[in-house]
Amino acid sequence: MKQKKIPMRSCVITKEKCPKMDLIRVVRTPEGEVIVDITGKANGRGAYLKKDLEVINKAQKSKQLNRHLETEVSDSIYDELRSYL
Repeated sequence: MKQKKIPMRSCVITKEKCPKMDLIRVVRTPEGEVIVDITGKANGRGAYLKKDLEVINKAQKSKQLNRHLETEVSDSIYDELRSYL
């Protein structure tokens, strides 16, 4: 029997390749709104973060998500990311 392919994605902070299910996706929608995408299927430009408190704190401090999503990411998004951990 054929094994199902596991989608791999890179964390924008650690540059580590992980299975898609081990990451959280943050999306800038076509309307310019930034949301946390739990389903992984929302329309828009996405960036993946590892499900780790240190990674989220480092992303907030370095403002790396702002560069990847090309928009300002509010602190409420980071709080929402921490709540999913």
